[in-house]
Amino acid sequence: MRLSLMGVVTLDEMLESGVHFGHQEKRWNPKMAKYIFTQRKGIHIIDLVKTAQLLTEAYHFIRLAAEKNKKILFVGTKRQAAGIIEQEAERCGAFYINQRWLGGTLTNWSTIKTRVERLKELEVQESSNGFDRLPKKEAAILKRELSKLRKSIGGIKLMNDLPDIVLIVDQKRESTAVQECLKLNIPIIALLDTNGDPDVVDVPIPGNDDAVRSIKLIVSKLADAFFEGSMKQMSD
Repeated sequence: MRLSLMGVVTLDEMLESGVHFGHQEKRWNPKMAKYIFTQRKGIHIIDLVKTAQLLTEAYHFIRLAAEKNKKILFVGTKRQAAGIIEQEAERCGAFYINQRWLGGTLTNWSTIKTRVERLKELEVQESSNGFDRLPKKEAAILKRELSKLRKSIGGIKLMNDLPDIVLIVDQKRESTAVQECLKLNIPIIALLDTNGDPDVVDVPIPGNDDAVRSIKLIVSKLADAFFEGSMKQMSD
């Protein structure tokens, strides 16, 4: 059954956000050929009909998962994506990593959990004014540790187990996260530019992964899906 595109994304929205602009021809991955419409002045132009179809597929996949109380992790550490990943994940109640991906975040989850517990411990100490009762030098060291932990794993502080789905912006940059998902058989949805590899993700969404507006459009639509599915799960 073909899914309706109505209500998920419009051609105008994608054009206005520059979703159709790929990389220079010389930087492409031939595996992305089926998602490329044409080229203009040496730049690949992405087929937005296919983008809309795959975004809709991802939307329904995420919404259904949320209705079943599944967990999703948003990942995007590049400068253009970091703020959007945090904002949209927090808006819809998803987990996120928007700074450097720590190797073993998923494949060595038991170790990462110890760092999460340390973060929680320091936050309790901070909220109870525990730092104020320490020598200044010791307090400064703990505050720096807290800041560093918040930055790296604050978005997964409440993630008690491995995620059921991982959403990735720029699969090429987040190759370590991709490899960990593949090893653990965690489904991947990814915004892929023309230099990406669609074979290593479950639902590729061809689109510009460098422009802030393009990233915002795609990630916000998928955040909407997770939010709507979560609301339905809570009301059932």
